[in-house]
Amino acid sequence: MAVDQPDLTGAPYPGAPVTYAEAQRDGVVLRRMRWGLADVAISLLLAIIVPIILLSVMAAAGLGPGTVPFFLATFTTPWIGFGLWPWITTRLQGNGPRIDLGLSFRWSDLGWGVVGGLACIALGTLVATLTTLFFGDFGSAAGDAIVDAGVPKAVVLLVIVLIVTVGPLCEELCFRGLAFAATARYAAKMGWAAVPVATIVSAVLFTLIHFEPVRIGVLLVIGLVLSILRARTERLGASVVAHGVNNAVAVIELLRILFQ
Repeated sequence: MAVDQPDLTGAPYPGAPVTYAEAQRDGVVLRRMRWGLADVAISLLLAIIVPIILLSVMAAAGLGPGTVPFFLATFTTPWIGFGLWPWITTRLQGNGPRIDLGLSFRWSDLGWGVVGGLACIALGTLVATLTTLFFGDFGSAAGDAIVDAGVPKAVVLLVIVLIVTVGPLCEELCFRGLAFAATARYAAKMGWAAVPVATIVSAVLFTLIHFEPVRIGVLLVIGLVLSILRARTERLGASVVAHGVNNAVAVIELLRILFQ
């Protein structure tokens, strides 16, 4: 159930994006935010169910693994849940993703984003190395799917570009946007420490939704860095940039394998 805002004066809740206060300062007439934790659940379910249904239908129609449509759908359909639903629900039940979720970019976000992206890479590499000591060598499910796709390289390049650009935007709208804000609102209502709780919960959800048990440690540290960026900057710009930097470095090895 969505958590109603108690009032619309000042910061609506601890951890609210700075864009809300900016809109209020600029005299924007703000609507009561009626989206909440239920919308986070819907976002995640859509990201899981839509690909399953669509890929099953495509496979039944003869467009299974190894075909271009199946390959493209595999990587892009989860973004319907991650990106489109947070956009829609905040437009219908609030003030839109820019104000309610902090979808705003400033020049300072570029610097914070690069630093955050490098932190994701460094910490992720450290945890991956430690994980290898216990479980042996492992890779990314997405990376394996790209390398073994069997589709034209031009299509693979298109997907890689999308993974570095559109993918981070959609996932940040879900996890550092909708999930962070909805959790912070609920935590504030319960009298908990809203920002720390939202930081941890959004990172954990980001980790679990990947369904890669061996990479849990790697994904968790990346999610925590991105969530801390959201808490520190009070908007999504820096976390989107950091996510893109992390993904860009990750696909360099894929490009080397594909074009060697």
